[in-house]
Amino acid sequence: MKNNLLSERLVYTGDTRTRTHLHLIRYTADNVGETTAETFDEIKEHLAGGGMRWLQIHGLEDTETVRCVCEFFGIDFLIMQDILNADHPTKIEQREHDTVVVTKFFQNEEDAQVCLVQGADFVLTFLERESKLFDDVPPAIRNNVLKFRTRPSGYLFSVLLNSITANYATQISRLDNDLDELETELLASADSKETGSRIQELRHRYLQLKQTVLPLREQYARILHSDSELFHKSVRPFLNDVNDHLQYAAQQIDLCRETLASLVDLYISNNDLRMNAIMKRLTIVSTIFIPLTFLVGVWGMNFRRMPELEWKYGYAMAWGIMILVGVVVGLFLRKKEWR
Repeated sequence: MKNNLLSERLVYTGDTRTRTHLHLIRYTADNVGETTAETFDEIKEHLAGGGMRWLQIHGLEDTETVRCVCEFFGIDFLIMQDILNADHPTKIEQREHDTVVVTKFFQNEEDAQVCLVQGADFVLTFLERESKLFDDVPPAIRNNVLKFRTRPSGYLFSVLLNSITANYATQISRLDNDLDELETELLASADSKETGSRIQELRHRYLQLKQTVLPLREQYARILHSDSELFHKSVRPFLNDVNDHLQYAAQQIDLCRETLASLVDLYISNNDLRMNAIMKRLTIVSTIFIPLTFLVGVWGMNFRRMPELEWKYGYAMAWGIMILVGVVVGLFLRKKEWR
């Protein structure tokens, strides 16, 4: 990993090849305007003037577009690098003129980066890939739900954060359902050869959620206890609501951890029971054949005087004795409930 403090270049570190494009929603109490563009130059003229501006940047492959957007809104170079670092850990950073959130969202059980930058009259969202994460927000702006268009940028910021936490809640619910299904199979002793790989897959999903949600919950206190002018007192109830959702998501992750641990124990226990059953069958077979092996060994010795060798019915008698011994031993084991 290179030292980013020694480089002036902006490099996108992810592997998602979503074409970079922009979507601007600009609104006031009386009207709403929307603009889409492929480059920053196409949308730059629509950013000037008053009103609240929400600019979505989908796809981070075009680093020059990201640079132009950030420079226009006065975002420093280190934040640009964080936005383009697809492996950047979850963080919340509050500065004098803006608030930055770098975290993940989940789509088709794959994680991708999402960054929010909030200023006094703007909110920027950088999405690593095309997503429906914020699709319910534009209709709310158009319909002025809860007087959306009269509220400060902190309200839009809280709504977008709430959409992210809702994404976490959905993923946790799916994980919980998958864990319940697997638990039902294991309790029914119906685990298959794929059970181990399924447990590993669910564990991987759990770790992804844990590494995203728990740091976000811990760092969210910076916003809750902030005295920044960016968060007007009218926005505080909505920020508290986001915190409630984060706390719930964290609690559900803890429950998933306990469930996952119990499933691993149950899987190991089932394997031990299966191994014991196999060993029991092998023991039964060995117990039956031990006396037969003894008889064959006795009759296989090369002594000159063995009456059974010259007797007319010696061969039939040997088979009869061996079958009888095998049946008697088998019935004895069955009576002892060795199954």
